[in-house]
Amino acid sequence: MASVTMAAVAAHFGRDVERTLAKLPGIVEDARGRGVNLLVLPDATIGGYLLDLHHPVEEGDGIPHSVEIDGPEVAAIMQLAGDMTVCFGIAERAVENGEERRYNTAVCVTGDGVLGVHRKVHLPLGESDVYAAGADFRAFDTPVGRVGMLIDFDKTFPEAARSVALDGAQIIACLSAWPASVTDRSDRIRNDRQAHLFDLYDCARAAENQVYLVSSNQTGVLGGLRFLGQAKVVDPAGEIIAKTWAKGGLAVAEADVAAHIARARRKLNHLAQRAEHTYRLSAPA
Repeated sequence: MASVTMAAVAAHFGRDVERTLAKLPGIVEDARGRGVNLLVLPDATIGGYLLDLHHPVEEGDGIPHSVEIDGPEVAAIMQLAGDMTVCFGIAERAVENGEERRYNTAVCVTGDGVLGVHRKVHLPLGESDVYAAGADFRAFDTPVGRVGMLIDFDKTFPEAARSVALDGAQIIACLSAWPASVTDRSDRIRNDRQAHLFDLYDCARAAENQVYLVSSNQTGVLGGLRFLGQAKVVDPAGEIIAKTWAKGGLAVAEADVAAHIARARRKLNHLAQRAEHTYRLSAPA
């Protein structure tokens, strides 16, 4: 596919799974009407996010509703997707060695099935009280090219995006439920410390790996958290080429992904010019 139309969603998805499944057809059809090939929905699209980051299990409804990857909820989104590639977040329920575990998970589908799954590796604050951590970062093939997925806090770590880029990802889908600062609140979102970091990480991860980054996020309020929105598409130079700001909506951009990445890497190829033998991978004891 020479030209790819990418869209990042800023929207509110709460705990009511049936309400979410009733809301999604309108979003998907809006994207389809705008010629979107890759649609990236937020983290926790199905099941919702935590109500509190510090003590989530102490809240009355602290644990999101979890679903299986092979369950009817994911199948419903596959049916909606058709020939579109759709990434979305779920609270995943999995049984491993006879033990039930929960993961904060990103799933990528088309109408033909599941293309890729990523379980969030980096769990901030109280997330580790609810979710188990994922184990790796991998890219996978899709109709829009090779894609890697990150889930919100994962993008704080350069190694995460670099791992999927080294695995051939041309597009990084970053799905977030990223709230405004809970420790240093600002009256205006644009002055919020977390709003600044959210944009900074998106642009840095795209530029340092010379890839496209499609960044979705939740909006609105859930429990004690106020989400930032700021969905965007970033090009291989780290420039924001489409953005929703704090409101809900679609950030849509069209690009010849392979050609633009090749152009960005023609003289200065960050992946090829790494000096691995010089890098420290762990802190001194």
